[in-house]
Amino acid sequence: MISISVIGAGQVGTQFCKAINATKNLHLEQWYNRSKIGPENGLDGVDFCNDLMKLNPADLYIIAVSDSAVEAISNALPFEKRLVVHTSGSVALRFLNKKNRKGVFYPLQTFSKTSDLDFVNVPICIETTDKSDRKLLKSVAEALGSPTYFIQSEQRQSLHLSAVFVNNFTNQLYRIAHELTDSEGLEFDILKPLMQETIQKLQKLSPYMAQTGPAIRNDKKTIKQHLKLLERTPKYQKIYEILTQSIQYTHG
Repeated sequence: MISISVIGAGQVGTQFCKAINATKNLHLEQWYNRSKIGPENGLDGVDFCNDLMKLNPADLYIIAVSDSAVEAISNALPFEKRLVVHTSGSVALRFLNKKNRKGVFYPLQTFSKTSDLDFVNVPICIETTDKSDRKLLKSVAEALGSPTYFIQSEQRQSLHLSAVFVNNFTNQLYRIAHELTDSEGLEFDILKPLMQETIQKLQKLSPYMAQTGPAIRNDKKTIKQHLKLLERTPKYQKIYEILTQSIQYTHG
């Protein structure tokens, strides 16, 4: 049984605690947060803690806090020579204090407190300074059901950047589309089959091969019409122009 303490009660920390608590061969030793953790998480019987000095011994400590707080939390831990990892996609391994064995346990997924995740769909990117710690982290990920990848800090930062493009930026484009449909009294749901088919297509084709639309066809009439429709929202018009130019540059 691998004992784990989670530090942080944000979206990532909450989902990790729920998954660990429900997984055989893993034991949620403690859950730390600076402020009190409410009962709405549904984790009755878990040892909650709001004092770093009162953290129990554990096989693994997962720091799941904001990127800017990782280093400070690592420095404040009151023990040495234990395995401490963070979950950030952009923070380098070197920002963890060297008084402890250190690593990265980065879940490549979008998280929400209100939407529970099946960790089968959460790839875990692992980095450590010690090979034996790599083995332990792989065991934890496998117990959760997650696929694992051994990735260095520079690779992980590029991967995180890529994730921002495929998740955060596309979600903003969905939000713009939602606004445009609402403005004409249309249901956003009518676009969901198209969104799903776009993702399904990428299971078989590369994004390059899957590209369609007026930009790749150089359909100037349609592009001009779209830009005219966006005249009342110049910021969206600019996004349309930039993405159109990017597609045309990619496809010559």
